[in-house]
Amino acid sequence: MKLRGCGTALVTPFNADGSVDEPSLRSLVNWQVESEIDFLIPCGTTGETPTLSRSEWQFVIEVTIDTVRARVPIVAGATSNSTREAVEKAQTVAAIPGVDAILTASPYYNKPTQEGQFQHFKAIAEAVDKPVVLYNVPGRTAANLEPATVGRLAEIKNIVGIKEASGLIGQISEVFNSVPEDFTVLSGDDVMTLPVIALGGAGVISVASNEIPREMAKMTRAALDGDWEMARRIHRKFLPLMQANFIESSPLPVKAVLAMMGKIGEHYRLPLVPMKKDTRAKLEAIAAEAGLLKKTLVAK
Repeated sequence: MKLRGCGTALVTPFNADGSVDEPSLRSLVNWQVESEIDFLIPCGTTGETPTLSRSEWQFVIEVTIDTVRARVPIVAGATSNSTREAVEKAQTVAAIPGVDAILTASPYYNKPTQEGQFQHFKAIAEAVDKPVVLYNVPGRTAANLEPATVGRLAEIKNIVGIKEASGLIGQISEVFNSVPEDFTVLSGDDVMTLPVIALGGAGVISVASNEIPREMAKMTRAALDGDWEMARRIHRKFLPLMQANFIESSPLPVKAVLAMMGKIGEHYRLPLVPMKKDTRAKLEAIAAEAGLLKKTLVAK
């Protein structure tokens, strides 16, 4: 299996009492697949995974797999800042039928050295027989995974790719020089999708595709097919939405837009709280401009 195209880092819908909203999750997953998304990532950061219990985390992954019914690949999130726990989580998801690959981020809070990160990811990869995709997001973990370390990790047979969300185009360029040709590099930022593909990337793991799955998939495929005119046109149209998804801590904005669209209820778990009124107003205007709230606007 080789990941290519646009994958959605799924939100986790909650009920008002804080429990996982299974019907909304199933509906969202079906809509994603019907919108021709290329693959799905349950229980990444966008899924508020740090606030899920182990049983809820596994439940969300299993519901996603059951709903998808093998129509698209599943890349399950399995991250911890404790290597022992990260290994256990990876082994748990590797044993779930229907998981095609595992996405695991650098240990957060610990601030490990490059050697520490290498040993962490090596331990995870050696403990499972599934493909492993690294996730570099130093803005959240406070630990940057440097290109030379990625190159060392790429020598481990089942470490097959990286979601690169450093936002540093120079660093991402260097990653390509550090890994084999068949190593998969995916953008971890919607706004960086086209530059990463231009460098040789295979696509994006997207937040915006929660809201606009068909459009993000079309943009990504256009770039991969060399149709840069179409790719740029879609990118420019939805750039304000991509940026607005981080106007407050993600996934607050994307869940707010999905709630405006009637896809989920707008419920979070502490320490995340509802968006501020002025920020929400800006977000609603951007979502409306992007054509996501047409029914709401007509009703008004």
